[in-house]
Amino acid sequence: MNYNRYHNVFCIVALFLVSNAIFSQAKFKVALDAGHGDHDFGAVYHGHIEKNIALAVVLKVGKLLEKNPNINVIYTRKTDQFIDLIERANIANRADADIFVSIHCNANPNNAADGCETYVMGMSKNASNLEAAKRENSVVTLEKDYKQKYEGFDPKSPESYAGMIMAQELYLDQSIALAGKVQNHFIDDLGKKSRGVKQAPYMVLHKAYMPRVLIEMGFISNQVEGAKLDSEDGQNEIAQAIADAIVSYKKEYFGTGAGDEMEKPSKKMEQDESTKPIDTPSTPKVTNKVPEVKKPEIKKPGPKEEIKTEVATTTAASFKVQLSASGKKLELVPSNFKGLSNISIASEGSLYKYMYGDTSNYEEAKRLLAEAKAKGYAQAFLIAFKNGKKVSVQEALKQ
Repeated sequence: MNYNRYHNVFCIVALFLVSNAIFSQAKFKVALDAGHGDHDFGAVYHGHIEKNIALAVVLKVGKLLEKNPNINVIYTRKTDQFIDLIERANIANRADADIFVSIHCNANPNNAADGCETYVMGMSKNASNLEAAKRENSVVTLEKDYKQKYEGFDPKSPESYAGMIMAQELYLDQSIALAGKVQNHFIDDLGKKSRGVKQAPYMVLHKAYMPRVLIEMGFISNQVEGAKLDSEDGQNEIAQAIADAIVSYKKEYFGTGAGDEMEKPSKKMEQDESTKPIDTPSTPKVTNKVPEVKKPEIKKPGPKEEIKTEVATTTAASFKVQLSASGKKLELVPSNFKGLSNISIASEGSLYKYMYGDTSNYEEAKRLLAEAKAKGYAQAFLIAFKNGKKVSVQEALKQ
């Protein structure tokens, strides 16, 4: 009798510990990348140096995010040092980061150019987008043995870009969602001019295997915007907007937790002496950016999915866990999905997206997400449907 009682207590405690481990198995990992560094100054205009501004903002974003107990921040650099492009991505890959955010400043000999834009990985037919990627990718020529390291990649060669066909299409939807949140916070919180969410073949994004974006915070070549970017108040405002966008993305795709509501700091947020960017020589080797004359078009998020499988047709919203995406159509059997059953499929062009579960209960959906992650689907995330159409998780939660 006593044995049974203790056995039952033991089982309950064990179940609690396992469940707790599943739900708190890992914090949301954010890899922050400050563009350029050391002898790579980035763009230099009117005394403003891109590498310093990017580092200052990254450290401020990281400081804000680290206040959230549910978030773990990984930095590609915290000082004025040069990091290879491929190593920046690998730092995020080794940490198994949930998202990768690379932060930069824009520039243009046309000093009137202004506004912010956020890039996701993709092959763009837009000439200005491609030129922007070429400027950033030219950093690889500063690296030792870059031709061997990047398998013959030439940042000036169109043929090299033709070979950068995205193998990581899985992350495109999430990357666009994150980029959209960044742009929305820049517009709504700071009143900045939006130049849109765009696609371009950035090497640093190409090698990062998770949802990833490259943020151009504004133009340091613009007298007014450059001064703002190089000011303490301006950097605090931008850092807060980026941090808020990241938390908003986390809440929508990875669920909420205590601490997700971040306290807004005062404009005079103190900066740690230990994390201030290192001073640079007064006569740096300037890496100015190439003209971008034509005003880029504002792109909307990608096309709606054509759902090929049965989804909820009632007015109630339903949730599923997107496990993966592939160009290969798989049989929907547990052996193909690490033992998970109740798998459905949706197609978008030549891409097949595989989803797990189907529930109208958000708490149950989070349990399914935790189960999928425990099975090894580290980049799984929640999606929602209403009346048979895909909607944002936030919209579904309004039901």
